[in-house]
Amino acid sequence: MPDQDTLPAPAEIAGHHSPTAAVTRHRETVAAVLAGRDPRVLVVVGPCSVHDPVAALDYAHLLKDAADRFADDLVVVMRAYLEKPRTVSGWTGLLPDPTLDGKGDIATGVRQGRAFLAEAAATGLPLAYEFVDPMLAHYVADIVTWGAIGARTVASQPHRHLASWLPMPIGMKNCVSGRLDTAVDAIRAAGLPHAFPGVAADGRLATLRSTGNPDAHLVLRGGPTPNYSAAHVAEALSTLAATGVPQRVVVDASHGNSGKDHRRQPAVVADLAAQVEGGNCALVGVMVESYLSDGRQDPTAGRLRPDLSITDSCLGWEKTLPLLHTLARASRARR
Repeated sequence: MPDQDTLPAPAEIAGHHSPTAAVTRHRETVAAVLAGRDPRVLVVVGPCSVHDPVAALDYAHLLKDAADRFADDLVVVMRAYLEKPRTVSGWTGLLPDPTLDGKGDIATGVRQGRAFLAEAAATGLPLAYEFVDPMLAHYVADIVTWGAIGARTVASQPHRHLASWLPMPIGMKNCVSGRLDTAVDAIRAAGLPHAFPGVAADGRLATLRSTGNPDAHLVLRGGPTPNYSAAHVAEALSTLAATGVPQRVVVDASHGNSGKDHRRQPAVVADLAAQVEGGNCALVGVMVESYLSDGRQDPTAGRLRPDLSITDSCLGWEKTLPLLHTLARASRARR
């Protein structure tokens, strides 16, 4: 038999760092933006992944100050991603690999990760999270405001079932090929009730029953070529309308839309801001990869800088603030 370690029950982890009623309020606010009841622009911004919780909390405090400053025009949610999907191999995130050495000390990871999320939430920021492993979702879901199903997992039935059960708005990213149909199918599937195997709060396997998620929506993240232009957004809205899915779109300024070059994100955001300012009310949100310092570092490079991403390249904080100004101006003009 392969080696195995026993994991703590989700209730054991959650009990030490319980979320507040603020999480529910944040979810309701984001849902209102998606539905058009709140005219502000949703901005999901933060590091590609969290590898140093202390530095990430420093970022959270900076972002909270900015979020308060722009609160009349933007709903700012911090990316607090503790899992990373991999095409083949690489660091899988703080939850499954907290020591960054492939040893897979998941028990430590869920404790450290949960503690970080609780501290980040205590700043008053809503948190965003990509759900990569459906099993690990049960350790963090109750503290997350906005969730994502990524381009590599959007076709997965377990992830669609999970999205139907999660009590928060869920963004479905278009797949890595750039096709939209898989993500649209995922939105439709997540809106339906399902019964599926999962993990109960006490750690036992259980049948989970969902009622469907009314707040699943499309995230355009590009593919081999970008898909953030006004024409691409219009095409996406037409596809959503043809399938009876609510016409609302969040656009990721990174990944395929930036050609995986963080320096191109400002140009993408400028284009999206122009679309918002031009009156496109269905463009409800923007995603930006941002951290304390500009760029990235190799996770195998030895001593790691806490302020620099070890996964995707990110915009530094000083280059992020002008993007928030730009989006706030556009949001104000649209109203």
